[in-house]
Amino acid sequence: MKSLFKFSFNKVFIGALFLLIILNVIGAVSEDALFLQSTKPLFVPVFLIFFFIKNKTLKIPFILFLLYSFLGDSASMFFSNETFIRASSIMYFLSYMCLIGFMLPKFKLVEFNKVITLYLVIVVFINMYFLYSVYNLLKTIVPDSLEVFLFGIKSISLIVLVSIALGVYLNNETRLSIFFLMMAFCFVFSDMLNYVSQYYVYHWSFSMLDRVLHVIGLFFLFNYIMEYNKVPKIRGRQVLETTSKELATKNILA
Repeated sequence: MKSLFKFSFNKVFIGALFLLIILNVIGAVSEDALFLQSTKPLFVPVFLIFFFIKNKTLKIPFILFLLYSFLGDSASMFFSNETFIRASSIMYFLSYMCLIGFMLPKFKLVEFNKVITLYLVIVVFINMYFLYSVYNLLKTIVPDSLEVFLFGIKSISLIVLVSIALGVYLNNETRLSIFFLMMAFCFVFSDMLNYVSQYYVYHWSFSMLDRVLHVIGLFFLFNYIMEYNKVPKIRGRQVLETTSKELATKNILA
């Protein structure tokens, strides 16, 4: 019965993902601005509703991330275009900082071998150079210096997030680290497509992929949270099994 419930719950959670993807594909293809504005704020609440069906625990960094992410998704409903860009950039930046703050203690550079350390340094250097080039280009396109600055700090936070996620994955290669890394990559590519649509050329396919990648990133995050919540239970079970084995050995020897 438990395995059946688990299977059904996973199907429902994946069903929620596909429902949100379909809604965003319809909105992007139809290019209905009102429909697009009203669907993106649904991302976080829909996943939260299905998450709390089976899970009761949500740590403070994740709560703050989801709150800021929801505010960033909802900004287009309350602000005009220029103010919306600034408000959403601030909210997304704060949301990424929450994830960085949560993951940073797990990023232990001293435990990496030289190859992984060199690889991470190269990846960070390439990304920072790319960001510097885009930042200089953006200053010539966008007259608002505050908007350019917010773009810069949001992009830096994403680079840091991906670097930490990649470092933790290369060092551990666990199911948890895979979920977190996939989430980080989804957010990065979603932000890149949003940047292209916002400042270069708008096309419904860019808007669609931006939103689809964002919702998939949230899907991986919730999977990470569910797996993370299982860790104390697994460790506790292992401790109990080890203790019982030790007691049984002592009784046999006695």
